[in-house]
Amino acid sequence: MSKHRRRVKQTRSLEDRMAEQATKLKEQADQLPAGEEREALLKRARIAETGAHLSDWLTSPGLRPPQ
Repeated sequence: MSKHRRRVKQTRSLEDRMAEQATKLKEQADQLPAGEEREALLKRARIAETGAHLSDWLTSPGLRPPQ
């Protein structure tokens, strides 16, 4: 008996999914009082936003090698 990897075809881009995740995390954090749990959610939201913008940064003209 062999194990098979579960394959999933993504219908939305990684950037879109990460931006949506960041929005959800911020909404969850807004429902919580100030404290460690809220700060952890906000940190995860910042990381997701950074990931969502990563491809934009990588394709920016400032990072291209000289011709």
